[in-house]
Amino acid sequence: MLRILLGEPPRSNSGVLAEAMDNMARVASMLRREMNDHEDHDHEYRKLEIWTRGLISSLDELEQSCFAAAFYRKKVVAGYMDDMTVEEQGDYARYVYFYKNGFIRVFSLLDKLGTVLNSLYGLNTSQNKAHFSYFTVLRQFQLLKTHSPLADELENIKNSYREPLHNLRKRRNAEIHYMNAEMQDDLWQRHQGLHDKIRLEDVDSHLEDLKQGVEMVCKSLCAAFRYSNEQWHKNKAMANKHAGTEAR
Repeated sequence: MLRILLGEPPRSNSGVLAEAMDNMARVASMLRREMNDHEDHDHEYRKLEIWTRGLISSLDELEQSCFAAAFYRKKVVAGYMDDMTVEEQGDYARYVYFYKNGFIRVFSLLDKLGTVLNSLYGLNTSQNKAHFSYFTVLRQFQLLKTHSPLADELENIKNSYREPLHNLRKRRNAEIHYMNAEMQDDLWQRHQGLHDKIRLEDVDSHLEDLKQGVEMVCKSLCAAFRYSNEQWHKNKAMANKHAGTEAR
């Protein structure tokens, strides 16, 4: 959608983004088949299918926000706010909007994934914390010592992106609880010299953090839904084998 508005060709999914989308789509289709086969009286399959399709939409929106932020960043040339033309100020404002939209969506999407995993694997995380995050769900996996292959893979992915996630979380928290994230650096600069020109924050470094965050989200989704699909096929094969044994 955003690419069309920006005059860009539609996205062609590739790499880890395509893998994440494909794994989620396979699980959504599997849940749909389960609904059709077993009528889903408690609506559990339907709920999980809706959540999974919601994650597909959320990932699409996150990637688009990151793309739009990068698109407008290219239009920002001046290193100081005072040196910008009116047009460039508008492009910078649009960069900031999509950048902030992106880093908020990173953690929103991870928390949605945590909700799906909590329900899918009966982790009962809410018994320990009513309003839990994705990272709380990861700790719950470790606490219960369940589904260790998945838990370990998700933990390793998280740890490999520790620095960009830390940076994004700080900006997310500042944006939500304190002040606009892009103004923190302005405030620090004002402390250094009241009448000095305000230099832009390191937009390239910030944008790279966001890109790394998107990549971390994609890898986490890949791991979670690939594992879920494998578990479903494994359980299905065992059930069929058991049914065949009983029939004999």
